[in-house]
Amino acid sequence: MTNTALTSDAAARAWLTQTLAPTAAQWAALERYAELLAAANAAQNLVAASTLPTLWVRHIADSAQLLRFDQRGGDGLWLDLGSGPGLPGLIIAILTDRPVWLVESRALRCQFLAEAIAVLGLEGRATVQPMRLERLPSVAATTISARAFAPLDRLLALSARFSTDSTRWLLPKGRNAVKELASLAKPWQCLFHVEQSLTDDASGILVGTGRVRTGAKAGGNRNSA
Repeated sequence: MTNTALTSDAAARAWLTQTLAPTAAQWAALERYAELLAAANAAQNLVAASTLPTLWVRHIADSAQLLRFDQRGGDGLWLDLGSGPGLPGLIIAILTDRPVWLVESRALRCQFLAEAIAVLGLEGRATVQPMRLERLPSVAATTISARAFAPLDRLLALSARFSTDSTRWLLPKGRNAVKELASLAKPWQCLFHVEQSLTDDASGILVGTGRVRTGAKAGGNRNSA
């Protein structure tokens, strides 16, 4: 992978300006979210404390970069799995008009998400789904994202029922992206490719389009096509 990573919060802000051109209201919401996240982090360890000095790179730009791969507007549902503190889901809700479901089973994180939605004025666009993914009613998702949610094979097995032929999958998988993709059976592998992250030269994002069919299982080395 090439050396293109954003290396400072100033660089992250510049990239946001040049690439996504947030409005004044969106900038204000991003700033307020950063404040909320930093303030709440001491109480429940929403993100690693070591990442707070570069919060705009590690969390805000890291989430916003997913919009490089899906700029569809309209009312198509964005389903964010294991949303935690709203990464990337709340960032997407701030920067777009898309409805976003934040799926999160941990009570304290759900409380943070609900409070952040209220403070940021995102009611009616961002919705907390306080439950395990297995209990979420089936719904067709236009986009599915997941950041540090589960190993790739389990993630796809759990979320397949939300996918359609046009669903866009945006799955940051860190430094294991290539390895995890190679571990899948061919029917799942062919849906995805790896894009380099803008926030870490060694990290990748799995980007895919289509319906995941649960007849295919993990194990790319097996003759499962």
